[in-house]
Amino acid sequence: MNTRFDHRKQKALLTLVDREGRPLQNKNLSYQQTKHEFLFGFGAFDAVEVASEDTLLERKYELMDRLSKMMAVFNYGTLPFYWGRFEPHEGEPISEATLKGAQWLKARGVKTKGHPLCWHTVCAPWLLRYDNKTILEKQLARIAREVSDFKGLIDTWDVINEVVIMPEFDKYDNAVTRIAKDLGRVGMVKAVFEQARAANPKATLILNDFDMSEKYERLIADCLDAGIGIDVIGLQSHQHQGYWGLEKVQRVLERFSRFGLPLHFTENTLISGDLMPKHIVDLNDWQVDEWPSTQEGEERQKREVEEMYTELYAHPLVEAITVWDAVDGMWLKAPSGLLRHDNSVKPAYGRLKELITEEWMSKGRLRTDEQGRAALFATRGEYELVVDGKAVTFALGKGDTDVRLTV
Repeated sequence: MNTRFDHRKQKALLTLVDREGRPLQNKNLSYQQTKHEFLFGFGAFDAVEVASEDTLLERKYELMDRLSKMMAVFNYGTLPFYWGRFEPHEGEPISEATLKGAQWLKARGVKTKGHPLCWHTVCAPWLLRYDNKTILEKQLARIAREVSDFKGLIDTWDVINEVVIMPEFDKYDNAVTRIAKDLGRVGMVKAVFEQARAANPKATLILNDFDMSEKYERLIADCLDAGIGIDVIGLQSHQHQGYWGLEKVQRVLERFSRFGLPLHFTENTLISGDLMPKHIVDLNDWQVDEWPSTQEGEERQKREVEEMYTELYAHPLVEAITVWDAVDGMWLKAPSGLLRHDNSVKPAYGRLKELITEEWMSKGRLRTDEQGRAALFATRGEYELVVDGKAVTFALGKGDTDVRLTV
């Protein structure tokens, strides 16, 4: 028996009773998991457009097809809050449109995350007319507004993105780098995390970065020493220049596990075409007219996706993995999606669907005893149980050792 994923499971004693409270004795039952507790995520930006009344019908059908394919596998969607796009003109945020997108996903059982509340890239250009003191005030007010407005709908946030490079970023002037230079990395993280926590004390707050070097480790350690309430360490894994490989995945897991915090692989991409040249330092510098997916590349992507997801799912501190691009061409025109341009599925999509919705889900049959009880050991998540032709649903979470069901 494969016990590699047993830490994803929960032992529980089911007690089945009828509506009068009498135990259902010596009954055969079947159970089937319908949803994971583990967060299998995808970039769900399209939900904002599909939920809009202004979207043309033909376009809406295309987006619905794409989103339906992703939601058939994934239970966790990232929504965009890039300040320069979210509020292109000061005082005119697209809150309502994004709210509708989040509601659309929630109605379909998808948990949502907002990304990001603070970042030097895609920053609002209108901020540059203000002094640094005012910029910081507006950044903190922005965080308070978004976290408060979306409370109960989006309660997980990438609070600040790519802090390691933030004070040194010199490709173009931006307001966030200006204040990061003043505050320093730890001071910057402290300011935005405290504001997000005040706006929603129960929120899950993530520090997110692409820099997997010791610099990020030192930043995390310094932030924790400063008493900053980081809930989750976010690890980006854009692999446009080639798969990290199993050894690097394991090294990254080992290095960032030392903090004892949950790990989210927040932005994962694996290419199904030719790889970006190794000499490129900033992935954004690779500009091409087209970047096709290939048959050979798709088979490679399938193998790499399976190996990486399996290794991450097996690690006890990993709680989420997000494939960044649902469809090819979303960023840098890269063939990094699980779907091709026409929304047809790639081999990697098919293999992930098998793993997530079949191999890593629990199902089986049990029989109750004289007290209507049956012992269950199954993957944490949501379930449907059927007994005597009647169905009942229940959730199995960490610590749920006794589950009483009325059928």
